Amino acid sequence: MTPELLTLLFFGALLVFVFLGVPLAFVLGGVSAIFLYFTWGMDGFYMVSSRVWSTMNSFTLISVPLFVLMALILERTGLARSLYRMMHLWMGGLRGGLAIGTVVICTVFAAMVGISGAAVVAMATVALPAMLERGYDRRMALGCINAGGGLGILIPPSVVMIIYSMNTGVSVGDLFAAGILPGVLLATLVGLYIAVRCFLQPGLGPALPPEERAGWPEKIQSVKAVILPVLIVLMVLGSILGGIATPTEAAAIGVLGALLSAVLHGTFRLAMLHEALVKTLGISAMIMWIFIGAHVFSTAYSAMGAQALIEGLVMHLPGGAIGALLVMLGIVFLMGMFLDPIGIMLITLPVFMPIVNHFGFDPVWFGILFIIMMEVGYMTPPFGFNLFYLKGAAPDHITMADIYQSVLPYVLVILVGLTIIGLVPSLALWLPGVLR
Repeated sequence: MTPELLTLLFFGALLVFVFLGVPLAFVLGGVSAIFLYFTWGMDGFYMVSSRVWSTMNSFTLISVPLFVLMALILERTGLARSLYRMMHLWMGGLRGGLAIGTVVICTVFAAMVGISGAAVVAMATVALPAMLERGYDRRMALGCINAGGGLGILIPPSVVMIIYSMNTGVSVGDLFAAGILPGVLLATLVGLYIAVRCFLQPGLGPALPPEERAGWPEKIQSVKAVILPVLIVLMVLGSILGGIATPTEAAAIGVLGALLSAVLHGTFRLAMLHEALVKTLGISAMIMWIFIGAHVFSTAYSAMGAQALIEGLVMHLPGGAIGALLVMLGIVFLMGMFLDPIGIMLITLPVFMPIVNHFGFDPVWFGILFIIMMEVGYMTPPFGFNLFYLKGAAPDHITMADIYQSVLPYVLVILVGLTIIGLVPSLALWLPGVLR
């Protein structure tokens, strides 16, 4: 059978089973194992086991369950409520101020927890009812939470960046440093969009009436809510970027900071810790199974000769390097509507990285564009994960149609930010260069 036909059957089978709802780990591992057996025979499985053993021996991999545990503990501490109260006091008097404040809190959460769902669930529980109660347009309120929550996979520490690093050999520290300015840029663009829309259409995000606005003593008192998040960010991110700790060691420090946060907020309970540990185990096990399936996938992919075939197709696209880049990002965007970021990376990176190297793209810069496009997919219908996190935590009267309708302007804003970073690579590469 020719490599062209094998490749077509291989990816066709993957898509069919994914759309049938079969768990991704089983799709990757099962379909790939069948194709691997019929191309390399039993010898291919020896190579798979060797690669899996090498991955599971990685010290960096331990940081994944630690960052997940940190996120789950922080989600249960009441920290989001304290942060939102502070933003409510400081920004409620501005048109769209509560929505802008929500984006700022999502940015802070992203810098603490490294995953997207935590900020979305927290803000849908705390901020969304408050905004709706004060007359905010539903689409404005839902969209700002959806867009702000997506920053969790871009602003370090990021579990997605750790897995990207493990699959490409790029330094985790460089990726973390590269994500800071783009993350701040995207948050700023979303905030500007909200401010301009609410200035032109005050009914979308009315300012709080004067009698509900706080005085300076109350505002200053509320600032103490920021102290703990800033300390956690400095403990985790500062220790990595400063070369004091590895990502795994910094993740352990972050778990300690999250536990201290729970104690200081009076929300620490053994039952809460047990629940967070059990959920961490489930998430981590899922990630590890996807890793194993992905190794079978990449081995089968190479065995069939599909890598050379797809590289040749992409390299002959119109537009040269720019055309290839747009096609790769377009594929990530489409996959982001249906799959989780880890699955997307483990499927696409074996295909994309030889193309990235061929055209001389900086892998750190490409990684930031790649992650932003996954973020866009995460917030885009029909099956973007943030949409369902949001629906699960939103009040009952919020429909899926409301959430879908809120997406488009924010997706366009994020794509504008992506274009700026694509045209000005130094936005992603300047800070890693300074810290090396």
